[in-house]
Amino acid sequence: QVQLVESGGGLVQAGGSLRLSCAASGRTFSRDTMGWFRQAPGKEREFVAAISWSGGSRYYADSVKGRFTIARDNAKNTLYLQMNSLKPEDTAVYVCNADPTLGPYGLGSKTGPNQYDYWGQGTQVTVSS
Repeated sequence: QVQLVESGGGLVQAGGSLRLSCAASGRTFSRDTMGWFRQAPGKEREFVAAISWSGGSRYYADSVKGRFTIARDNAKNTLYLQMNSLKPEDTAVYVCNADPTLGPYGLGSKTGPNQYDYWGQGTQVTVSS
């Protein structure tokens, strides 16, 4: 069974930090572009960050640039998102994505699932004032 399982979400004060993990299983994702999206209730899915299969190329949404860092450990089939200086507007369900067809920049324009990608169920991040 192919799975992407996010963890690490929770409640945090503004200015605090969280580290999200996405554990992949059921197939090898080491050659896929991987990324994070987020979605708040009543709003459309928003791109957050993406990383190439080698980890050599990263792309961030302007809203998180300089605050979030995406990383991956292919040996562990795991994707990470280090979130620093969190703001209330970062509150959302964070979902990880693996895509064998698009690069990091392509994920920045991704509007939803395609025929080839995989999505997790998400982890809730709530940032209080």
